[in-house]
Amino acid sequence: MKQEKILIIGACGQIGVELTLALRQQYSNSQVIASDLREQAHPLLEGSGPYYTLDATDIKAVSELVRKEAITQIYLLAALLSATGEKMPMKAWDINMNSLLQILELGVEVKLNKIYWPSSIAVFGTTTPKNHTAQKTIVEPTTVYGISKYAGELWAQYYHRRWGLDVRSLRYPGLISWKSAPGGGTTDYAVEIYHEALKNKQYTSFLSEDTYLPMMYMDDAIRGTIELMEAPEEQIKSRMAYNLSAMSFSPKEIAASIQQHIPEFSIDYAPDFRQAIADSWPSSIDDTDARNDWHWKHQFDLDKMTQEMLKNLRK
Repeated sequence: MKQEKILIIGACGQIGVELTLALRQQYSNSQVIASDLREQAHPLLEGSGPYYTLDATDIKAVSELVRKEAITQIYLLAALLSATGEKMPMKAWDINMNSLLQILELGVEVKLNKIYWPSSIAVFGTTTPKNHTAQKTIVEPTTVYGISKYAGELWAQYYHRRWGLDVRSLRYPGLISWKSAPGGGTTDYAVEIYHEALKNKQYTSFLSEDTYLPMMYMDDAIRGTIELMEAPEEQIKSRMAYNLSAMSFSPKEIAASIQQHIPEFSIDYAPDFRQAIADSWPSSIDDTDARNDWHWKHQFDLDKMTQEMLKNLRK
């Protein structure tokens, strides 16, 4: 058994629940400690491993826990996402940015082996080339979420160059899962639509029918995260964040995929403030660097994902 001791901060979020369970399966229950500001998410209530109530911005409490449990790796997932962040920009900056800076400082102080911190396609903006957006390109984010993520990428790179801290990151596209609720992101329509298709056979999209965004099934995202963290250090060529891609589709296309299984399902469109956020993001992502450097490869396309989502939500 690998002798790592992992702390996940933000374990009750959309990514956190599934990443916690996957890491516990790979290591052991006792080696993966979950923490969050709120009560445990349901899948973590089943006694699968230790859990602490923890505020990501409370560095004193975080530091005490890291030392108490002899933590060697931290996955810092706590964040306010794009749509929620626009409603509370200063709170989003505090949670997204200050929590990272404190963990980076702590990482140097206690000599952590690795830190994982997720970035996002929100780092891109209206001036970024929209199709097959490259790893290195124009980056001018337009949301506080995107600004904080890009700033965080630069800080992660700085701490690696200055102190040799092994910080790794991925620019997630929109993530789709049946196991946890949406977390306030602009791509959340692609989760909500499956729930509404089964419950009401109808969905009103807050994005227009031809809004294409990069998306990924959560199983791929979790596997990609762990593969990145398990890759030998010499394979990690980018110390910003790797582009990560699987598929791109529009609300109209995901509706058509659902209609193959639920023919009576219908969709209409009422774009809101999230449309402007989506319009500032790429339509598709080029993740050649991740595929070349540490051999990333996705497994789910739209129709395979739809089949899995409907099958599991019906249960």
